[in-house]
Amino acid sequence: MPTRAIMIQGTGSNVGKSMLVAGLCRAATRRGLSVAPFKPQNMSNNAAVTEDGGEIGRAQALQAMACGRPLSVHMNPILLKPETDSGSQVIVQGQRHSTLQARDFSKARAGLMAPVLQSFGILGQSADLIIVEGAGSPAEVNLRQNDLANMGFARAAGVPVVLAGDINRGGVIAQIVGTQVVMDPQDAAMITGFLVNKFRGDVSLFDDGYREIERRTGWTGFGTLPWFANAHLLPAEDAVDLSRAPSDGGFHIVCPMLSRISNFDDLDPLAAEASVRLTMVPPGTPLPADADLVILPGTKSTRGDLAFLRAQGWDIDLYAHVRRGGAVLGICGGYQMLGRFIEDPQGFEGPAGREEGLGLLDVETRMAPDKTLTRVTADHAATGTQIDGYEIHIGQTVGADCATPFAHINGTPDGAGSRDGKITGTYLHGLFTNDSFRSAWLAQLGLGAGPTSYSQTVEDTLDALADHMETHLDVSALLACAAPVA
Repeated sequence: MPTRAIMIQGTGSNVGKSMLVAGLCRAATRRGLSVAPFKPQNMSNNAAVTEDGGEIGRAQALQAMACGRPLSVHMNPILLKPETDSGSQVIVQGQRHSTLQARDFSKARAGLMAPVLQSFGILGQSADLIIVEGAGSPAEVNLRQNDLANMGFARAAGVPVVLAGDINRGGVIAQIVGTQVVMDPQDAAMITGFLVNKFRGDVSLFDDGYREIERRTGWTGFGTLPWFANAHLLPAEDAVDLSRAPSDGGFHIVCPMLSRISNFDDLDPLAAEASVRLTMVPPGTPLPADADLVILPGTKSTRGDLAFLRAQGWDIDLYAHVRRGGAVLGICGGYQMLGRFIEDPQGFEGPAGREEGLGLLDVETRMAPDKTLTRVTADHAATGTQIDGYEIHIGQTVGADCATPFAHINGTPDGAGSRDGKITGTYLHGLFTNDSFRSAWLAQLGLGAGPTSYSQTVEDTLDALADHMETHLDVSALLACAAPVA
């Protein structure tokens, strides 16, 4: 049977494409199909390390989990990781390709369709169905030339499209109808139907609007999907999703939202713990004085976000927190910030230079061109419990406090700790997903861990999402639109 494919595009960013694809992946997998997710081009600093030694967007990692499939660089062949407001590191098939300004990337896209189609073909060798996620919106016709993310890919690969609109934003009729109006007719011909996402309330109240979209576009409607209340239990890919109410619990963990925050799903298992109250602190807001633990998260630009942290006054808040006896954990870039200095003699993160760190750990970091990308199993030094995680960073960190490591990876020390144990740092991402380690780590803090497996919570939520979509959308008709691909 030839591999078939269907693509979910959206009327704009953050309309729920990633979640829709994850739900469809789980629904199709439960039908007995071998399914693979695919996103030609993604922009995110929240990356996952794959089994084949590269990195992809976190959303594709979740979608692969929905398929019961190991992670592959071919699920997201082009990943843009923003380093500044106008420039990004370009990852091609899992490996660093270049760092380009936005205008330069627009010119470079013409040469990137080949690896995109190659990865799509490789996935097709082991899948009955590929469910593709677009990026942004096909209505951005100013970006159509050399497009990789939406209609450029759909037409090059011959993949039919379902367009998703977001009614929670308002104006969903104009979103969907307007997209058709501004598109090239040949692009519009690739769209086989639409769906409406994120409806709150009585869905029947939108029946007239739904029929109006069908009448004006001539497209098939696959249904209106009510708001999925448990979406917060799935790992978020975009930092915009972090602006949420604090979780409940007595032990207060605080995390500042750095401008280039990355791999922030590290904290999701903690947010799910009943004994923990996790607060993500937005720019312009001081770190809460009642924090028990401050976590400095990963960042795509350690030096840039160190300056950003100071600009918010968070360094002053952090020093006050430490004076009150509070604990601090730095992860990856956050760990690097905790040291005395960060040296970047070749300018991998901007102009070459040497920055003074926060000085809370007696370590120094030197940036280097080689990027560590590996999945690891480590032993937590303080409790002896196993950590299943991954490393994704540039730079090496050394110093006196490395004599008190956070963990050991095959006998090699990772991270550092202060003499009193209050300040710790590690390069390990994904560390809290291991239930045994998380329980032991929380016990060190005098807390009990909940009985629920975090991984099982995510699996159960994916099943619930698939059930939700099966109930409210015509999933069978939507999947039947998938077309054979070469």
